[in-house]
Amino acid sequence: MLKNDQLDQWDRENFFHPSTHLAEFARGNVPNRVVTGGSGCHIEDRDGNRLLDAFAGLYCVNAGYGRQEIAEAIAAQARELAYYHAYVGHGTEASITLAKMILDRAPANMSKVYFGLGGSDANETNIKLVWYYNNILGHPEKKKIISRWRGYHGSGLMTGSLTGLGLFHKKFDLPLAQVIHTEAPYYFRREDPDMTEEAFTGHCVEELEALIAREGADTIAAFIGEPVLGTGGIVPPPAGYWAAIQKVLKKHDILLIADEVVTGFGRLGTMFGSTHYGIEPDIITIAKGLTSAYAPLSGSIVGDKVWKVLEDGTDENGPIGHGWTYSAHPIGAAAGVANLKLIDDLNLVHNAGEIGRYLNTTMTAALADHANVGEIRGEGMLCAVEFVTDKDSREFFDASEKVGPRIAAALLEEGVIGRAMPQGDILGFAPPFCLTKDEADEVVGKTAKAVKAVLG
Repeated sequence: MLKNDQLDQWDRENFFHPSTHLAEFARGNVPNRVVTGGSGCHIEDRDGNRLLDAFAGLYCVNAGYGRQEIAEAIAAQARELAYYHAYVGHGTEASITLAKMILDRAPANMSKVYFGLGGSDANETNIKLVWYYNNILGHPEKKKIISRWRGYHGSGLMTGSLTGLGLFHKKFDLPLAQVIHTEAPYYFRREDPDMTEEAFTGHCVEELEALIAREGADTIAAFIGEPVLGTGGIVPPPAGYWAAIQKVLKKHDILLIADEVVTGFGRLGTMFGSTHYGIEPDIITIAKGLTSAYAPLSGSIVGDKVWKVLEDGTDENGPIGHGWTYSAHPIGAAAGVANLKLIDDLNLVHNAGEIGRYLNTTMTAALADHANVGEIRGEGMLCAVEFVTDKDSREFFDASEKVGPRIAAALLEEGVIGRAMPQGDILGFAPPFCLTKDEADEVVGKTAKAVKAVLG
């Protein structure tokens, strides 16, 4: 393949890459990769490398690469009608059909779907709707949002504030005052090593109750959380967590936003993480898996309770003053329709549960006895390996050693993409749902080899 060497120069001179060390990239010290194609669980770059993408892009190419059914749906929609807005009752066949398909799959008591472009703007929408809701109900003081440390909810002003990771706050003047954070449900990182999962859940509840008492329940509008912590470390909740948290929220009349950008549409082996864990949300955030990232699209699924108040608000105040130019973009909606049909036709949600379980089991068998592996955890097609200097004390490596990034780099040399997660030495996996047992074995075998290369 003829390589366009000028592309590298153009890249470093013109392209602002997200989540990148800008100065090192500009100096040429951070390698770039120009991706040119993909099929199933693999991508290819312009240098001819074929890599098993065990993170599905950014947990998002759920159906796998190269799905012509989705590409053809996008092309057909572009030829017929590339764009029209959704304001004042306008819609397209694709957007209306997709809204129906989503609600057919969503947990009970959900009412309507508002479409955006990405998870960040969906959560911005959610916060505006929550504030509107409380203003209509005559509670103008009820505006604070509780998030969790290590949670990830986006990179905007409000959504970057909701995100509980320091990198997204530092030097950005975040978090904003309306956002407050509580304990992460991260059992492995508990302070008391003798604490059981049930006791740790009780601790998380106590921390939440104390926060509410300090701030005043009459000032708190909503609690937002991912069913499984994603970017914060791929951390399933401890035993009984969601049932206990929901009791607190209901007692204090605090709405619950389930951020299902990662877990929605099958990643846990169930269509939604909310049904997987018995969560009864008032609003659900969706994106990534909605289109398997073949086109940008996100959504806010609004529950019956909130929707009735929104309707009452427009009776009192006229049309709701919220919308994006690209809300319900027909090309994104067409991709979503084709994607959800494909996921059903290929039984990919079931495969995510079965092969995901196999991936976690074999990863545990391969690495659990390693002296520097503190925990292997996962749920469905999510898996993480956390590294420590000492297994018994759970003592962590100094961040300057960059153990996680070094293992991810060694794994890449073996032809497999895993993700070094932030704020810890954690290697994460979130493969496409079409992963096979043989491919899972490859991921595990090469991960073990990478760990040995870095840690012995």
